Amino acid sequence: MFSSSSKPSIFSKFLNNLKYILIFSIVFFFTACSQKDVQIADLKNYSQNPFSYTKDLNIKLENQGDYLDDYLKNFFLPWNIKELSYTKSEASWGNIYTKKQIYLENHNLAPKEWFEKQTLNSNFNDYNTILKKAITRKNSNLRVFPTKDNMFFNPLKAGEGFPFDYNQNSSIKINTPLLISHYSKDKAWAFVQSHLALGWIRIDNITFVDEDFINKFKTNDYYISIKESFPIFNITKDKNIPFIESIKIGTLFPKMGEKYLIASNSKNGIEKIDIDNYNISKLPLSLTNKNLSLLAREFMGELYSWGGLNNHRDCSSFTQDFFAPFGIYLKRNSKEQTLNHKYIDLSSFNDEEKKEFILKNAIPFLSLVYLKGHIMLYIGNKNNEPLVMHNMWGVNTWEFLFKEGRHVVGKTVITTLEPGSELFNANKNKTLLRRIQGIVFLNEKKD
Repeated sequence: MFSSSSKPSIFSKFLNNLKYILIFSIVFFFTACSQKDVQIADLKNYSQNPFSYTKDLNIKLENQGDYLDDYLKNFFLPWNIKELSYTKSEASWGNIYTKKQIYLENHNLAPKEWFEKQTLNSNFNDYNTILKKAITRKNSNLRVFPTKDNMFFNPLKAGEGFPFDYNQNSSIKINTPLLISHYSKDKAWAFVQSHLALGWIRIDNITFVDEDFINKFKTNDYYISIKESFPIFNITKDKNIPFIESIKIGTLFPKMGEKYLIASNSKNGIEKIDIDNYNISKLPLSLTNKNLSLLAREFMGELYSWGGLNNHRDCSSFTQDFFAPFGIYLKRNSKEQTLNHKYIDLSSFNDEEKKEFILKNAIPFLSLVYLKGHIMLYIGNKNNEPLVMHNMWGVNTWEFLFKEGRHVVGKTVITTLEPGSELFNANKNKTLLRRIQGIVFLNEKKD
């Protein structure tokens, strides 16, 4: 028999187990770190050229003119309502952040005084009192509070910190109609409703309009940009710098004669400009294989940007702007994009059932795949693997001591429904496929 002194103690067993846990964690940590600059396999295994997926398509969108009518109705909505379409409580929803731990750009918690300053300057006692019509004359941000200051959740947590500025509600393009609710206390900002979102916009980014302006702007001959980030100029004025703005896909331009109309700070608020034909198309752009491919290529590789921060796109602004030239109107965020067209709930399906349903029923370039907080464009399949085009931030991973992390992709890419699954530290419980909630059929309106 062994003496009591020869038996391993509970403490020594604990130390031995701890040793193996630490060794495994260290190996895991360094293996994970070694992958941070590794490109996920999908980007190498599947062509990133959209033409590869459009060349053999045979799709058609019936009644495209009806879609355009709906698009224009939504776009011009702020000029056709008497007051903002939301209650004061709904419009001031951003006040929920005053009860949360918010970090400013210096990574320090926002003090109580900072929030008091923002809520006071927001001046919601004057909600729906100004009710003036306006239009953007620059690409602009809609902010939750009337300040350029950034708001972050804990920057040390995966999926938080830059670029997830929660003071960024959305970005809106030049030539976007607005209805003004009221001004901030400092008069530097206006709280507005656009066709896609509410928020605070800098006063110097807008032009006030009257019925005469609106009648001139509504030419009923509308064109839309189909190229990304091309400049427009005012060459009729004697200015040293005639540059007006860098135009994004989905910017609407009324046409008058051979010129296009742009909102400005001139006396009558409108300028006539030239735009090269290859940068613009009459609304709606015909939904053909060629046009799908040409448009999709403009988005490929674009940097991810939460809420349109820094003039780039997130997942839902990509899908919104992709379909705008075709006259198909989508709302601003991923959840809202499931509401106006036929939606099939897949949340009760297992992974294989989801794949099978998508492969059998989804229409390439006319179906959206939705999961909480993200939306993707289905573009077809290769080797029986469903493929999507989407602007994604990253792959859910595990980091040191099993802390949640991200393998950042941060751009518009074409992937499977399980991008990054080959990574050593991929979180297999949080793949896109596992989290899919449903599918949207854009070729069918909601009943």
